[in-house]
Amino acid sequence: MTQYSKRMVIIHWLTLALLIAAWYFGHSLDEARHAASATLAGYVVHAILGGSIMLLVLLRLYARNKDGVPPAMGDTPMDKLAKGIHYAIYGLLLMLPVSGMLTVLTSDVRNALITGDATLLPAKFTGVIAHEVHEILVPVLLVLVVVHVLGALKHQIVLKDGLMERMMLRRK
Repeated sequence: MTQYSKRMVIIHWLTLALLIAAWYFGHSLDEARHAASATLAGYVVHAILGGSIMLLVLLRLYARNKDGVPPAMGDTPMDKLAKGIHYAIYGLLLMLPVSGMLTVLTSDVRNALITGDATLLPAKFTGVIAHEVHEILVPVLLVLVVVHVLGALKHQIVLKDGLMERMMLRRK
């Protein structure tokens, strides 16, 4: 079985690690915002993580084009669904940082960051469409990631076809 290139594997797992960190910091930031204790550093860290994820996804798309990808395991409807889920995850991993940037640019967060004054941070994002989009995309991404992981586990545990080996650094 063909494997993904080493750089694709590294990007995949690094993206996952940053995604977990971004979700954690974003969730913590949301709770802090509701408690009126959000900090500028919280927004900056979350934004850096989101921007890093976006750059990694763009790098991964470049690497997919340059290195190629292993052939699909089959041509069943489930294989086609898996491919669609992969592309949806890529899309969401690009849309989330964009909606996050637009949230900053179209809300009081921008003024708070420019002036360095955390008291300007909004308690609510009333009327900030980008934030509403961001809030909708997060659970959609989480559901797709869970489906992706469950599919990988099905291949590993039920089908025992070695699919997960394609995304490991250790080579046969």
